[in-house]
Amino acid sequence: MTKVVNYIAEAFEELRSNVTWPEWSEVQRLTIVVAVFSILFALATWGVDEMFANILEKFFTWIKA
Repeated sequence: MTKVVNYIAEAFEELRSNVTWPEWSEVQRLTIVVAVFSILFALATWGVDEMFANILEKFFTWIKA
């Protein structure tokens, strides 16, 4: 158990002393960039899904005929 506690304490110490944290304005800017690209990727995925669903629907309708 002491190994786990020691590991966690060392991890927090490394985060405090060795990590270079970005400025708050940069964090906000990058968060907006990630949100915009996530929305765009979700819309693109939805569009491709809808396109394939329509193609498959037309294909199976054609096969039934």
